[in-house]
Amino acid sequence: MGVAPGIFAPGRLNAITDVEGVRVGQVTVSRGDGVRTGVTAVFPHGDNAYLSRVPAAVYVGNGFGKFVGSTQVKELGELETPVLLTCTLCVWKAADAMADWMLRQPGMESVRSINPVVGETNDGGLNDIRQRPLANEDVWRALEGARSGPVQEGSVGAGTGTVAFGWKGGIGTSSRVLPAALGGWTVGVLVQTNYGGVLQVLGAPVGRELGRYAFQDVLEAGPADDRGDGSVIVIVATDAPVGDRNLGRIAARTMMGLGRTGSSASNGSGDYALAFSTSPQLRRSFAADRQPASELANDATTALFQATVEAVEEAVYNSLFMATTVTGNGQTVPAIPLDRVRDILGRHGISAEK
Repeated sequence: MGVAPGIFAPGRLNAITDVEGVRVGQVTVSRGDGVRTGVTAVFPHGDNAYLSRVPAAVYVGNGFGKFVGSTQVKELGELETPVLLTCTLCVWKAADAMADWMLRQPGMESVRSINPVVGETNDGGLNDIRQRPLANEDVWRALEGARSGPVQEGSVGAGTGTVAFGWKGGIGTSSRVLPAALGGWTVGVLVQTNYGGVLQVLGAPVGRELGRYAFQDVLEAGPADDRGDGSVIVIVATDAPVGDRNLGRIAARTMMGLGRTGSSASNGSGDYALAFSTSPQLRRSFAADRQPASELANDATTALFQATVEAVEEAVYNSLFMATTVTGNGQTVPAIPLDRVRDILGRHGISAEK
């Protein structure tokens, strides 16, 4: 679409995997007329995440949701498993399956505690969520299949049954690379969009002009009773040597990116962000008595904040623009009409590629 928010350039893939070492695995679960869900796995690096931990932080924009394992991440400031995304009623099944998978990895023979980190959004419109259809094998395939390189977006993995701004949402990703004068660091973002509000694209009132937005029923006697509820999970990866405290500040900036897209973080939306650093100099060995402490100063984080906001905004757009129409559980949610979006952007002086 040619929609590239901000001032910094994207990485080669414009994906979270532009951060070296980050891998993504996805499994889509589609069965019969009712099951439309899946799982997405994000690895911080290619080694065992438990034995070689990365600094991490969680930020809660609005806590109407579940983010399994987040309290330990907040307490210890580190991540000891990959991060999984799935549907609301499958978070515990995903966590159990990942714990089982982790315990079977080499070097884990004496481990007696593990903290699986799993986020969710509720895909219960398109997905018969009460079946809790995610199986252990689905999670294991996502973990085993995690790869670097391009990341599939739209109606896949944990985004198979999600809805954003009344249109088909899903998985989106983007990245930004800072200029050498600002450190040359990369920031990568992956989102699972299932939230609402009044969609804007680079400031253009796309949701309003498409006739689909929150509170439309009150303002225009429209048919929809929509208050922008839903959820969104944002994962931020960076190769910058940022400790867990400043990673928390980076995670908080993701909400600014969501706000640019038209979210107001409604009462019924679970808006969570997790940020981690892949920097080898901050890697935390499980058995070490001392941990490395050489990290960027506070003043050096501002450009990373900007890059995060830009990448989050674009990742949301990508989740919409790459989604396909999905029918399931007796409902059909259409993909956003790209030609009409292009026309709206053009009328507001924003060029978009054909």
